[in-house]
Amino acid sequence: MSPRSALYSGVVAHERGRPRRHRLRYRVFMLLVDLDELDAIAARLRLFSHNALNLLSYHDRDHGGRRAAPVKPQIEALLAARGLGPPGGAILALCMPRLLGHGFNPLTVYFCHDRDERLAAVVYAVSNTFGERHDYVLPAAARDDGLVVQGCDKTFYVSPFLPMDLRYAFTIAPPGQDVRVGVDVHDDAGRVLTASFVGRREPLSDRAVLRAALGHPWQVVGVLAAIHWEAVKILLKGFGFFANPRLAKEKAAQTKVRAASRFGEKDAIGVSRRSARP
Repeated sequence: MSPRSALYSGVVAHERGRPRRHRLRYRVFMLLVDLDELDAIAARLRLFSHNALNLLSYHDRDHGGRRAAPVKPQIEALLAARGLGPPGGAILALCMPRLLGHGFNPLTVYFCHDRDERLAAVVYAVSNTFGERHDYVLPAAARDDGLVVQGCDKTFYVSPFLPMDLRYAFTIAPPGQDVRVGVDVHDDAGRVLTASFVGRREPLSDRAVLRAALGHPWQVVGVLAAIHWEAVKILLKGFGFFANPRLAKEKAAQTKVRAASRFGEKDAIGVSRRSARP
């Protein structure tokens, strides 16, 4: 089995410090897969499939541009468009796979290596519950301690409980025996939220797939259910609500069209009445 591809079992944790405290912790597992090896892995494992129903599966349309096409060329094109490549080496995807054909993957982290197997860039593919996705594409260079530290402005709506005027600070321990993906979310007053996934590696095998599925039953119910449950708890704590700017813009445009339509109808009725007068 590939020395790169693996399962990582661990914990997703979020902690809000402002305007009120809120914490969550869920045990989850994530799939790390070399995008060049998907079909070979599926051929070797009975409980894992590529673009087909199984206990565990990876579907191309869940990633990249949401179409049934190989994901690696899409990521390479994305890197090239941002002036970062393609770097020419392996691209590893860390994500939540489908379980029994179901699932919601809020984040895929693509570790993009150059031909010398050095990490050259990281792509954070973020999905929200409105069916939207955005890619944060950032160059990567490990520090002396092996960590990768990156930052960017928030440009994509994720949560109704966070405004848009924020900045992300990523800290990553790239996949090895352990993996850590952490992000601190800041506004002008300081840190608002810390989110992280920390996992321990297990070689990808049928036994590991079965153990992960049985050991994390809430993922069968779905990540979306957990997201909505946490939203209820946050609402009850009185957090502020921020609308999706795209949906708000579309609603405003629809309202404007309806208003113009009603005005046009009234104007047409007025003209008709004036024309009917003797």
